[in-house]
Amino acid sequence: MNPSTPPSASGIAAVPGFRLAASSADVRGLRDHRLDMALIVSDVPETTGAAVFTQNDVKAAPVKLGLASMESNRGVLRAILINSGNANACTGLQGDQDAQAMAEATATSLGIPSNQVLVCSTGRIGRALPMDRIMPKIPELIQGVNDLPETEEEAAQAILTSDTRPKLVCLTGEIQGQTFTIGGMAKGAGMIQPDMATMLAHLCSDVRLSPDLALNYLRKATADTFNAITVDGDMSTNDTVTLQTNGLSGICIDDLDTKDQDTFFKLLEATCWDLARKIVGDGEKISKVVELQITGAPDKTAAEAVARCIGNSLLVKTSWYGSDPNWGRLLDAAGYAKVGLKEDSLSLAYNAIPVIEHGEVQAERESEWKAVVSLPEFSITLDLGLGDAAFRLLTSDLTEAYVDFNKSE
Repeated sequence: MNPSTPPSASGIAAVPGFRLAASSADVRGLRDHRLDMALIVSDVPETTGAAVFTQNDVKAAPVKLGLASMESNRGVLRAILINSGNANACTGLQGDQDAQAMAEATATSLGIPSNQVLVCSTGRIGRALPMDRIMPKIPELIQGVNDLPETEEEAAQAILTSDTRPKLVCLTGEIQGQTFTIGGMAKGAGMIQPDMATMLAHLCSDVRLSPDLALNYLRKATADTFNAITVDGDMSTNDTVTLQTNGLSGICIDDLDTKDQDTFFKLLEATCWDLARKIVGDGEKISKVVELQITGAPDKTAAEAVARCIGNSLLVKTSWYGSDPNWGRLLDAAGYAKVGLKEDSLSLAYNAIPVIEHGEVQAERESEWKAVVSLPEFSITLDLGLGDAAFRLLTSDLTEAYVDFNKSE
């Protein structure tokens, strides 16, 4: 690329009709001018929206407001306002009022109903928002929205907490000779185990989707991507994934046959998986990313149970950190999922190198196992030999630095 050539957008800004803005409201009170507020706006009045939220019983104020808004806005979602540095969770009535005030201020400045604005917050739990610093920034954000790549980078930076880098993705596809685009950005590094992790992910596309189909697709895409990752096994109070579609490509997904609909869905799922991998890869102080493939399970529920027992085991995760191919810990964790494992039916491999075959340990290959688990990224496949179901989980190791980082905030 010529140095004088401006960078191209690599996320939401590449999707026609969507604009972003970022600003610093000093939400953390550190006076460090860190970007901590972002805004996504659609220029199309009838922009379809869908959202999925944390399954935690303790839900942050913006999540509760978002659930209510998505019930009442008939699937129209024009804007998303995001702050980092404060989760606005466990903040009582004041937190509910603050989230509502942020939505209303955004709506007023845009001239739209407040239930067409989603508010997302991420950061420390249990502290009131500094509304005296946040509210004046909302009109400024709206005045500054654009689709420039540098603004997109700033918006992706503004939503981060303990992340070390922004997470952006943009993919394009083609249906019946017409091109469509899906762009997204996400944050997440710690408190990661969805039924929706301390993570936010925002997806935009220029196709047209009905609200029902948008929600159906988002739930399906989330199930095997954002809900198939874990860093530390903790579920957040604030997790939110959104999808906005504006129809500017001229493609209406509802009107297509199953094959063409699948083309869109597969690209949506690929977009989610890309962001999910980026979240785990930026997990708090991790040194390794591990893709667990559980196969041969009696059903998907059993496969997922085994995957999560392994992926969240502190003993397993610390052995990965130590580059120790300690398969005994792994099988122990698989066993306490209690899905009826039989030792002589199990087959295990690290990066396709056999460790166990139908219950028999391949001990002569131990040096090869060691080489695999010394890599920064590797895969582990465990075939249960009990059926045809499978589940994929993306996880990480656990380091001393993680403990140091999280012993205080």
